[in-house]
Amino acid sequence: MTDDPAISLLIVDDHPVVRDGLRGMFESVPGFRVLGEAADGVESLERAAALDPDVVLMDLRMPGGSGVDAIRELSRRGARAKVLVLTTYDTDSDTLPAIEAGATGYLLKDAPREELFAAVRAAAEGRTVLSPAVASRLVSAVRAPAAEPRSAPLSAREREVLALVARGTSNREIARELFISEATVKTHLTHLYAKLGVRDRAAAVAVAYERGILGGPDAG
Repeated sequence: MTDDPAISLLIVDDHPVVRDGLRGMFESVPGFRVLGEAADGVESLERAAALDPDVVLMDLRMPGGSGVDAIRELSRRGARAKVLVLTTYDTDSDTLPAIEAGATGYLLKDAPREELFAAVRAAAEGRTVLSPAVASRLVSAVRAPAAEPRSAPLSAREREVLALVARGTSNREIARELFISEATVKTHLTHLYAKLGVRDRAAAVAVAYERGILGGPDAG
């Protein structure tokens, strides 16, 4: 016989009918306790500070203060509560900012009751929960950013540096071969990293081959 304490909840939504429905749903089953409600992101911060819930069920688009701003502020404050987004929106402009702001999970309002209950339990334990539609969007999004820097072509010198990097040449050796200082080599690397959307030498070489910037083994 388990004696786990109930998971405490704060429900945040600008529609009273939705808040009432969610409260009734969670209060109808054991294991959950609704501590309070909030009608927008600003109020959710006040209520979360006062009630200290385990999980905040957060809508995103609310006239009095967005859910993403509230999630970001809760994260900044180091709030104990886990945030589970519950919304009707699954566009990239909604999902990505919410996850980046610190949301533990993201569900759509058409999720079945049992899925919602399970998601809240998972969120309370710090586990990530994403609806299938949102998960597929996130997978696509993490693959997409690398394409954005294509608009900034590499200079001739940056290509020379990159070709030498691809051959495993050190910064000191690159400087000697191109008759430039090591500091200049580092500057060129910083610029080409930014243009390729990467953070290190290995990623720069991989992306360069993928885009055809390095077409094959460089003979010179």
